[in-house]
Amino acid sequence: GSPEKPVRATLGPEQEFFLVDEEFFYRRPDLVTCGRTVFGTKPPKGQEMEDHYFGSIPERILEYMNEVELDLYKLGVPLKTRHNEVAPGQFEIAPVYEDANQAADHQQLLMSTLRRVARKYGLACLLHEKPFQGVNGSGKHLNWSLGTEDANLLEPGATPHENMQFLFFCSAVLRAVARHQDLLRASVAHAGNDHRLGANEAPPAIISAFVGDQLGDIFEQIEKVGEAKTSKANGLMGLGVDALPRLPKDAGDRNRTSPFAFTGNKWEFRALGSSQSISFPATVLNTIVAESIDDMCTALEADLARGTTFDDALRALLAAEVKAFKPILFNGDNYTAEWVVEAKRRGLLNLPGTMDALPYVASEKNTALFEKYGVLTHRELESRYDIYVDQYFKTVNIEGETGQYMAQTMVLPAAMRYLAELVGTAERADGVGVKADGVLATARKVNDLVDRLTEKLEVLAAQNQELGGDDVFSKAGHMRKNIVPALKDVRDAVDRLERIIPDDLWPFPTYREMLSIK
Repeated sequence: GSPEKPVRATLGPEQEFFLVDEEFFYRRPDLVTCGRTVFGTKPPKGQEMEDHYFGSIPERILEYMNEVELDLYKLGVPLKTRHNEVAPGQFEIAPVYEDANQAADHQQLLMSTLRRVARKYGLACLLHEKPFQGVNGSGKHLNWSLGTEDANLLEPGATPHENMQFLFFCSAVLRAVARHQDLLRASVAHAGNDHRLGANEAPPAIISAFVGDQLGDIFEQIEKVGEAKTSKANGLMGLGVDALPRLPKDAGDRNRTSPFAFTGNKWEFRALGSSQSISFPATVLNTIVAESIDDMCTALEADLARGTTFDDALRALLAAEVKAFKPILFNGDNYTAEWVVEAKRRGLLNLPGTMDALPYVASEKNTALFEKYGVLTHRELESRYDIYVDQYFKTVNIEGETGQYMAQTMVLPAAMRYLAELVGTAERADGVGVKADGVLATARKVNDLVDRLTEKLEVLAAQNQELGGDDVFSKAGHMRKNIVPALKDVRDAVDRLERIIPDDLWPFPTYREMLSIK
């Protein structure tokens, strides 16, 4: 484009969230203080039937969504999509693409509106990444593109192999992702997202890019022979029914497991957590791509100064770049154990937890990058790093304390009451000469679990007392190393008790109730 047409980044962030009845919400101290359940056993029916995902939106939810959309239109936030998501009680809403700054502001308005309006309908809106263990978590896919007011620079057109402008910008993005996997991973690192990334769903903690068959083939041609001669055809979608039209299939077809995917004419950064602000990940994307474009243009200009023709210089540059970013291209299933091994062989970073990823934020390479482009000074970057670590420490600390409180004051008393009931029944049965083997067997089971819970609770309480040092970094390390596993052990005992304690004695709403009552 000409100089008077500035290039801007545009964003379209999707938002996933859960809705639960407000009555359940207020009866669960963990939902109220942590935004997620620290206890809860798998319900008899979760998302296995996919009946929620493919079903119509429940009536109360539809009325709620209508009001959310109306409120947001009044605030100038245009929305495009709304639908059920995979997990029961999970939904998604997505805005119209817009200028990055505006999109970030509108995203904040969207989150607050979702929460505010929910209360009018007797609902609580949960924006946490993983409110319920064992069912899908919530992400926030950040669709990102760049263009002038009249052209999207990531639009491949009908013959992408000849579209040198598209290939240049596409390569710039991939080069940025390859060079700055650490920053992209760190930009989505926080305690809530640890339950998704590096766990067993959502994009994994390894940053790779999906480009689809057509683009993958073009890059291969460029790498092998220095230029691409052909583009693979998109093909048609066979719907299996003769009466239906054969719809064109997108060549950048979807790979739901990839953290960073090319989807038609934009990149989709899928690793964001549902509760986070999109500002820092978008800032990172804009900065690293700006650096790539800068470096690539500098290389081109040097080549042109030596008398190379523009076409030859561009072809040589792209061939060199493809070789360099090739290790991050992966079109397969990112969830498999094989990919973890393969990624390691390719030299990719695997940063499973928040505390693995955050130290990269203020590294020398990244400090130099942000200072070079005047985005953040090293002090601004370090202050963000400190705050992210502090947030991690506080979040896990609150979860540990909440788990201790609920297990001690709600679960243990319920278990003791049931135990007393069983022992009393056995004694009375014995008094009248009735063998109470089943009652005694159940009592022994409950008693063993009470012993196990008490033992694990003591460990958690001791770790909660011990905050882990004077500075925030050692405290955060203590949370990760000691509180997270201690809470997991307590949860295991609590969830086993939930399966045998009578419903009328169980002290808080279960997954079965919260996820199935619409």
